[in-house]
Amino acid sequence: MNPSSARAGKPRDALAPVLRDIRAVVLDTDGVITDSARVHAAAWKTAFDAFLRARPPEDPGQRRPFDERDDYLRYVDGKSRLDGAAAFLVSRGLDPSAETVREVAADKERLYTDRLREHGIDAYPGTVRLLRALRRKGTPLAAASASRHAGELLTRAGVLDLFDTLVDGAEAARLDLPGKPHPALFLEAARRLGVPARHTAVAEDALAGVEAGRRGGFALVVGVDRTAGPGTRQDLLRHGAHIVVGDLGELIEAGAAQ
Repeated sequence: MNPSSARAGKPRDALAPVLRDIRAVVLDTDGVITDSARVHAAAWKTAFDAFLRARPPEDPGQRRPFDERDDYLRYVDGKSRLDGAAAFLVSRGLDPSAETVREVAADKERLYTDRLREHGIDAYPGTVRLLRALRRKGTPLAAASASRHAGELLTRAGVLDLFDTLVDGAEAARLDLPGKPHPALFLEAARRLGVPARHTAVAEDALAGVEAGRRGGFALVVGVDRTAGPGTRQDLLRHGAHIVVGDLGELIEAGAAQ
């Protein structure tokens, strides 16, 4: 750091007005804190496309490959592996057995784990800036994810210590919490922070996740639209987001001009 800059007292990031009365924040992991949604989407595509080639639907119109943006957001993002696998297969006109769903989900899990260990995962810089600004204010923070890898992801990205608690897929299974769009995962995170949902914000990039935030009565549901695809902002708003940002760095004053 330049000594003259330090003496001048570089201004710290301040929270945008929409967060100033919020007493706690719960953040989803994949696509919100860490750049891992793309790895999930790529693993799902490999698993689903292989399945559709091996056991194609009777209707030729249903045999199109998995789309890493539209199908991922609509059917699997924010859900447990089993729920996501079942939802996509049903969308292709199939009636999968529980064994088939487990088979596809296990294939995806293997692919995802291999890619994660080979390439690693980074945290989004804008999210890290927001987390640090919230910690300076003393705001309790929780990470919540349907993924059993959430703790590993946050550790690899070097941000686990920014959170007061983590509710991951393993904890959700232990507590028998229903998956999104049910709000149980987020409500458990808020409970552990000791702050009611009506005073807590949720940040989510998945349609099922923002719907869970709305159903849970959270004070603020922030939709994160990193795809900037046609209609994704409106989809997030329609499913329950109060506001939509392209990056969580927009929720600190330096990036909150709008």
